[in-house]
Amino acid sequence: MNIDAGTMRPTEHGEVYVLNDGGEVDLDLGNYERYLNVTLSRDNNITTGKIYREVIEKERRGDYLGKTVQIVPHVTNAIQDWIERVSKIPVDETVEEPDICIVELGGTVGDIESAPFVEAMRQFQFRVGHDNFALIHVSLVPDMHGEQKTKPTQTTVHSLRGLGLLPDLIACRLLVPQPLNPATKDKISMFCHVASEQVFGVHDVSSVYHVPLLLQSQGILEFLTKRLKLDELKISKEMKEQGASLGKRWREMTAGQERLFDTVTIALVGKYTDLKDSYMSVTKALEHSAFRIHRKLIIEWVESSDLEHGTQENSPAKYHDAWRAVVGANGILVPGGFGHRGTEGMMLAIKYAREQKIPFLGICLGFQLAVIEWARNVLNIPDATSGEFDHTTAHPVVIFMPEISKTHMGGTMRLGLRPTVFEPGTDTWSKARKLYGGAPKIWERHRHRYEVNPAYVKQLVESGCVFAGKDEKGERMQVLEVKDHPYFLGFQAHPEFCTRPLNPSPPFLGFVSASAGPEVFDEQLKAQLETFKPPHPENAMVSEAELKQGQKAENEHLVDSEVDES
Repeated sequence: MNIDAGTMRPTEHGEVYVLNDGGEVDLDLGNYERYLNVTLSRDNNITTGKIYREVIEKERRGDYLGKTVQIVPHVTNAIQDWIERVSKIPVDETVEEPDICIVELGGTVGDIESAPFVEAMRQFQFRVGHDNFALIHVSLVPDMHGEQKTKPTQTTVHSLRGLGLLPDLIACRLLVPQPLNPATKDKISMFCHVASEQVFGVHDVSSVYHVPLLLQSQGILEFLTKRLKLDELKISKEMKEQGASLGKRWREMTAGQERLFDTVTIALVGKYTDLKDSYMSVTKALEHSAFRIHRKLIIEWVESSDLEHGTQENSPAKYHDAWRAVVGANGILVPGGFGHRGTEGMMLAIKYAREQKIPFLGICLGFQLAVIEWARNVLNIPDATSGEFDHTTAHPVVIFMPEISKTHMGGTMRLGLRPTVFEPGTDTWSKARKLYGGAPKIWERHRHRYEVNPAYVKQLVESGCVFAGKDEKGERMQVLEVKDHPYFLGFQAHPEFCTRPLNPSPPFLGFVSASAGPEVFDEQLKAQLETFKPPHPENAMVSEAELKQGQKAENEHLVDSEVDES
């Protein structure tokens, strides 16, 4: 029933993923953006809350002309209209209407929550026609000591058919490294009303990046080409070459993974480490960077509160284990988060990285804590803190942004793709700028309510804490860098949201390569200067003023369409 994922706890549902337009969405959309190299919008994330809000707003305006508003047809029509509208929006650099739209219908067949969506899909198959609708049903096949059980799949397909949907493909998920047995495949085929070639096995593989190749080897492309008549599409020679090149590079990346012996260990010091999905994009950005430098990635998960002195007294074993992980790591990463809990532990890790010259990367909260740690230990302001943790502090080094709502939590932060301008003269020394190919202006996605207090910037810069990148007006500090350090960078933005398997996020690539050694870092810095290409579409990389103008025009257009409809 949530409108979006913005107000959800990370430990409840995994990380909140932010899109270019500021949409706060489910982390699954991050997987789609990364793997398909597409740029999605908030409308690509449908929730029950969004659909009900739309239907209720139409009812209040009188759009239903006095009819009784019901789940069928009004809610189900709203779902279908939404899918049809969004499926036509361009999502890549071709700026063409997509040929295929993948719809992930979450939940389980038979759930109360998904019932209107399942019914909407039943109707949708007739709206678009048989040749334009294929259904892939994902089902768990439990492995009981080597025996693969088909009963759960039989039951769920039976339920699905009872609701009016017939699967074209059944993807059998096995939580073991053994592939789906031919006998199991034949049994599912017999009892689920599909041919054997329509049953696919998806067993555990050494890396998730092998899964596309696993599906390809079982003939998924040939089946979907035939089922959806994809061979009738006109695909240019250039696009075919692009696809072949992507396939080749993907295979090289996955084949190389198996032969990695050198390791790089990163200590991820966070406050939501109980659920690893809370840092999904961060771990993917680290993975992609490790692929690029041909290192096996080892992530040491450190609960930040375990580094604090209170833990030393209450739970000495936890305290020593946490510090052992930090001290033994090649690099220290402090990701984003909200609230005071665990921040003292994060600052202790930052202090250790700064003083011991260990590569460090701070993201959002990590960036702000790096500034606070500097103010406390270099500028000798022991009570320096953030307005988020203490509203009454005498030294608020980090403050609440003036334009942010103090009453509403959802969708009110500084969100979406925004530009950062590097300061003049940074092209000669800034590691961050060189990692972005030496560009004077870069774009990354933001999600924050607090910023560095401008009143302390002069003191911080004069003492060596340099802000290499700022917003276009030069008022907001967005990139922190320490010159006399192998790698000490902080970003107010979340660069992990724009990482790609074959185009890693620059700050993460720099961080992981610096953690692997100065020679590796220098090599990657040189490569980035020559080859870096931003993952964003050209039309998305605009100034803040144009962004505001576009949002204003979009809101006016929405109001106009509402007036036209009524």
